[in-house]
Amino acid sequence: MLTGEETEIDARTEGRTDGRVARGDETRRRILRRAVDIASVEGLEGLSIGRLAKELEISKSGVFTRFGSKEELQLAAVQAAAVIYRRHVIEPALAVPPGLRRVWQLCDSWLDYSRQRVFPGGCFFFAASAEFDAQVGPVRDALAAAGRDWKRFVERTVEDARQLGELAEDTDAGQLAFELNAFLDAANATSIMHDDPVAYDRARTAIRIRLEAIVTGPLTPE
Repeated sequence: MLTGEETEIDARTEGRTDGRVARGDETRRRILRRAVDIASVEGLEGLSIGRLAKELEISKSGVFTRFGSKEELQLAAVQAAAVIYRRHVIEPALAVPPGLRRVWQLCDSWLDYSRQRVFPGGCFFFAASAEFDAQVGPVRDALAAAGRDWKRFVERTVEDARQLGELAEDTDAGQLAFELNAFLDAANATSIMHDDPVAYDRARTAIRIRLEAIVTGPLTPE
C-alpha cells in the first residue's frame, strides 16, 4: 500500500503528465486547424512540416513528432476536415427528423458551410478531391472514402423521405442525390472562382424547384 507521501508524489506526477498530454493535444489541434485551412486554398500538396512550424511558432521537431511524414500530415488533415465537416453539415441535418425536412436541412447546411467559409478556400473536400482524383495512394483513398460516405448519407436521407411518402414513390434516390450534390458543388465553385455569393441563392432555388417536382405534399422547408 502506498504511503501518504507516495500518494501525493504520484498525484503530482499524474497531474504533470495530464497537463503535458492536454498541451500536446491542443498543439496537434492547432497544427491540424492551420493545415486544413492552408489545404483548402493551396491544396494538400501545399502542406509542409517546416511551413506549419514557422507559422505556428513551433519547432520542426514538435511538428515532426506528431506527423512523421508529409503523407501522414495530409491524412491527418483529411480526418480533421471530416470532423469539422460533420459538425457543420451532417449534425444539423441529423438534428431534424428523417424526411423532406432533413433533405432540405442537409442542403441548407452545406450551402451555409461553404458560404460562411468554414474553410477559407470553400469546401475542403471539393478542393482536395479535385487535386487527388487522378492520383493513387493513401491520401486519394482517404478522400475517396470520405466522398463515398457523403454520397451514401445523402442517398439514405433522400430514400428515408421517399419511404415516408414525402417524395414520389418512383424517386431514384441515387439520381436525386447526384443532382443535389451537383447544385451544391456548382454554388461552391462559382462563388469561389467568380466571388459570386449569389450562386448560393441560385443553388437554393434550383434545389427547391427540383424537390417541388417530386414532393407529394406542399414543400415547406422553412
